[in-house]
Amino acid sequence: MSKPPPKPAKPGQVKVYRALFTFDPRTPDELYFEEGDILYISDTSDSNWWKGTCRGRTGLIPSNYVAEQAESIDNPMHEAAKRGNLSWLRECLDNKVGINGLDKAGNTALYWACHGGHKDVVEILLSQPNCELNQQNKLGDTALHAAAWKGYSDIVEMLLNKNARTDVVNNEKKTALDMATNAQCASLLKRKLGGVILRTHSNAEEYLDDEDSD
Repeated sequence: MSKPPPKPAKPGQVKVYRALFTFDPRTPDELYFEEGDILYISDTSDSNWWKGTCRGRTGLIPSNYVAEQAESIDNPMHEAAKRGNLSWLRECLDNKVGINGLDKAGNTALYWACHGGHKDVVEILLSQPNCELNQQNKLGDTALHAAAWKGYSDIVEMLLNKNARTDVVNNEKKTALDMATNAQCASLLKRKLGGVILRTHSNAEEYLDDEDSD
């Protein structure tokens, strides 16, 4: 029994597939790709021929080939971030794969990069203008929770430098500081929290200082 045709991509949404077989084009407009290549489908408005990119080349792919001879990759950015695969991550960004997409557990690619300690991936994601730092997954954890829990102080520092929120609590009512597993992460988070608290209470402290000086 043949598989049902894949759902067309929403406008502006890139669908990603892994080719299971090599495709030999018959016309110059068609896209050549080999088994295992990643295909980025950007335009499915024509029901027979989809526009796709592979290895930086763009061309047409028969939609029935994608339905029968390719495997859908639901969260390519997440996969790249989990593996610390920098070249794949860059390819996803170049092909306009959404940076803030969520997997089934509600995690962003940034969360997985922080969870895996992939500092170079985190750096690239944070350099994107629309990267969502404080997205919570289904457990309520943010990327900062993940970095603190795994003890990656350099990544905690990178997130704090981008003004990641330290006051977000997860479903267990824990902040990133509550989940920090080493002193360095805890110290960075305390310093940031201290700065926030000092700014909030500075007026009150000035008032108290005046009282004490009488």
